[in-house]
Amino acid sequence: MIYWVLKKIFLGPVLKVLFRPWTKGLDNLPVDGPAVLASNHLSFSDSIFMPLMVPRPVVFLAKSDYFTGRGIKGRLTAAFFKLTNQLPMDRSGGAASANSLGTGVEVLNDGGLLGIYPEGTRSPDGRLYRGKVGVAKLVLTANVPVIPVAMIGTDKVQPIGRRIPTVRRLGVIFGEPMDFSRYQGMADDRFVQRSVTDEIMYELMRLSGQEYVDSYASTVKDKIAAEKSAKLASAKEALSKDPAGTKSATDAVRLDPVRTLAPGAVTVIGAKKPVQEQMPVQDQGSESPKVEPGETAGLETGSQASPESGPEAR
Repeated sequence: MIYWVLKKIFLGPVLKVLFRPWTKGLDNLPVDGPAVLASNHLSFSDSIFMPLMVPRPVVFLAKSDYFTGRGIKGRLTAAFFKLTNQLPMDRSGGAASANSLGTGVEVLNDGGLLGIYPEGTRSPDGRLYRGKVGVAKLVLTANVPVIPVAMIGTDKVQPIGRRIPTVRRLGVIFGEPMDFSRYQGMADDRFVQRSVTDEIMYELMRLSGQEYVDSYASTVKDKIAAEKSAKLASAKEALSKDPAGTKSATDAVRLDPVRTLAPGAVTVIGAKKPVQEQMPVQDQGSESPKVEPGETAGLETGSQASPESGPEAR
């Protein structure tokens, strides 16, 4: 009841006016009966806009972390997910994940639409990552069709880390139903599971136009987090060695005033050194030699210098 009130009266109309979402392939959705809506995952808002554009109610399998948050924010998030027909999905593996998939099978056996993100988490960089085989287990166990769904532009509306979305247009593309009944009875075959999953991911890549990466998004996220932690640790270590953030006097850069050019001066490649370096240093108190026209100061030009030319250059 609350789901329909939010979708049809309060939240839905406002979001449609603000974001003007466009759709393609709505006729590919079944009018009744069960189906799995397998979507790419770019943003937190995917779970809002995709079911908003589907005429029928959609139950989503969302990561269990959204339902176990603490504090006011955590409780509000958990309440929102529960009110919008989303079920906790434990991704730790083993029996916990199997129980979560069992809950999804129950939704399909009741004739409902089940939404799932085969990547398991949001894309860290907008690319499409390798799908996890949970979607194949659901499809093969319940023997239902798959509707591939491509979310377009939601990563620009609300990228990872952004709380308040940016108002801009986005799109949702619903692909043609995919039938995997040929694999009926082979739900536990891991090679069949991988084959079905890869086929779904290929269709998502075709619909969304995303670059495909044959790695799990969660693995890439862990690598990025580890690199950030290493950089932070390195920065803290450097700060601990030099708390003031300054270098020692021996590391200071010294400039030679003779060699330093004046502001605006042009350096010519191949030019002679400045005159200051070529001329000898005079003793203080001595007079500069007086040079008569046609004579040189203390320099010989093949003959002995004239006595009137002044002291010789040392």
